[in-house]
Amino acid sequence: MKEVKVPLPELGLLAATRGMIGAGAAFLLAGKLSNEKRKAIGVPLLLLGAASTIPIAMHLYKKNLG
Repeated sequence: MKEVKVPLPELGLLAATRGMIGAGAAFLLAGKLSNEKRKAIGVPLLLLGAASTIPIAMHLYKKNLG
């Protein structure tokens, strides 16, 4: 198994984007808000988290394994 070292700021950034994905999914699945409010909050969080995770993960992959 190959050991990969990730600096703490980059790890925190990746964790934050993954948290945004989880928060967006939680808003979409929760039944506490109206459908309109859930979609207005959940969809942008989910999409922004996913869109920002991909370039960060690619950067870390190229930096460590590329």
